[in-house]
Amino acid sequence: MDIVKQGDLYLLTAEQWLPVPRAELFPFFSDASNLERMTPDTLQFEVITPLPIEMKRSARIDYRLRIHGVPVRWKSEITVWEPPSRFVDLQLQGPYKLWRHEHSSEERDGGTLCRDRVEYRVPGGLLAPLVHFLFVRSDVERIFHYRRRSLEEVFGRHT
Repeated sequence: MDIVKQGDLYLLTAEQWLPVPRAELFPFFSDASNLERMTPDTLQFEVITPLPIEMKRSARIDYRLRIHGVPVRWKSEITVWEPPSRFVDLQLQGPYKLWRHEHSSEERDGGTLCRDRVEYRVPGGLLAPLVHFLFVRSDVERIFHYRRRSLEEVFGRHT
């Protein structure tokens, strides 16, 4: 996992190989209820849009969570839906000035290589770099490390 700064934009990139075919993996990501499973318990993350949610372009999903104990509402829209290779969710409402998360996958070496690309902007004006340094970066890294471990528990590890 890597996070780089580009102006006021941060870019997270991560890759993970899982020992399952893409056709088996994509339905897992298509089920919004699995978001809770891939999010640390400390965030008290909950999908509040009634399930099941038909995942498609323009689908909207509402969540409730806590960031450092502060209750937050988050609304995302699926802006790209290209099963089984990629989809993009965009934050419409939430804690970031921008959060655009592209999930992509490709068949590789008898399994699936999953890629995450997240572009995000932190609120705080002139203090945004400090807010990112003190809180956001470590929070985002913790969430993606947890997600990685959760996917390994479900689908197995690369050995």
